[in-house]
Amino acid sequence: MKKIVVLTGAGMSAQSGISTFRDSGGLWENHPVRQVASVEGWYSDPKLMLSFYNQRRTDLKKAKPNKGHLILAGLEQFFDIGIVTQNVDDLHERAGSTRILHLHGELTKARSSENPDLITEIGYEPVHWGDKAADGTQLRPHIVWFGEPVPEMSKAIQWTREAEIMIVVGTSLAVYPAAGLIDYASGNTPLFLIDPKPAPVRRNHLHTITEKAVEGLEKLEKILIDNYL
Repeated sequence: MKKIVVLTGAGMSAQSGISTFRDSGGLWENHPVRQVASVEGWYSDPKLMLSFYNQRRTDLKKAKPNKGHLILAGLEQFFDIGIVTQNVDDLHERAGSTRILHLHGELTKARSSENPDLITEIGYEPVHWGDKAADGTQLRPHIVWFGEPVPEMSKAIQWTREAEIMIVVGTSLAVYPAAGLIDYASGNTPLFLIDPKPAPVRRNHLHTITEKAVEGLEKLEKILIDNYL
């Protein structure tokens, strides 16, 4: 089986009704992004942060994987697929994909405020002020905020270096370090870029599909099966 690494961003889940912030002038659900997605925001108003992510969890519970998620899961019949996602939802898992790295954390988990390795599965339940991790510190969202390191990045780089095909779908390639992943793919690796407004990428073997995630993956599924099996 050929090895494929797929980098997915907010556009992947937008068609499942999951809100993004880059299409709304830097606001996320009417909050300035730094207020709800940075370390400074947590220290400034942790109760607001908890409330914000509790609502995101409630929204996620109602959402369903879209056809794009299902296509990627189905392609595991034919290819060795690793999904590197910037999304914090669990829609890839619910669609049936089995090899997933969450670069920016996971909504369905919480963790210690002091020990990032002390992680608790919470599903879609809320986290309240006063809820404690096993070490006695306040539980916080298991989200990688602006200003924090990205623990899974080294594994994502390894997957990308080993990839025989790379797919980038639903991301503006504007958030680093995730956007830099394409630079670790071999120059001979075909790169398929799916986005209505694709980023200006310069490299050999680049194939651009100017579509939203679902429609783009419908086209790409046929290309992969017809040309790479």
